Amino acid sequence: MARNRALQTISDSKVESNKSGHQLRSLPGLTQSNDNGPMELDRLIHERLRLGIVSALAVNKSLSFNELKTLLKTSDGNLSVHARKLEEAEYITCEKYFEGRVPKTEYQLTPAGKEALERYLNHMEALIQAMRER
Repeated sequence: MARNRALQTISDSKVESNKSGHQLRSLPGLTQSNDNGPMELDRLIHERLRLGIVSALAVNKSLSFNELKTLLKTSDGNLSVHARKLEEAEYITCEKYFEGRVPKTEYQLTPAGKEALERYLNHMEALIQAMRER
């Protein structure tokens, strides 16, 4: 019964049927601009630590590896793995250099990363609004 309630949304929405015959309704404002169906969450940003990295960089010009690690309360390995995924997607840039003999790593949000975060936030706001209107 809870599953059926979760599948229902707003009456204005587009109706589709899934494999089991349940009617699925897409949320208004959550369809792609070419209307090819419901918009998916950006799974790359949706993960907690990656969302934290992108969000922190959105409000700071740049942050060092250690600043991000402290801010997000995570380990070196965890941060480097998630930062690398964001870098591969070209959402962030990574600059490595030395200050004297001390290696430094600085991260910055790219324009593509800023756009991806904006799309993600708009999607989440639309979901929240749709749930409040139920």
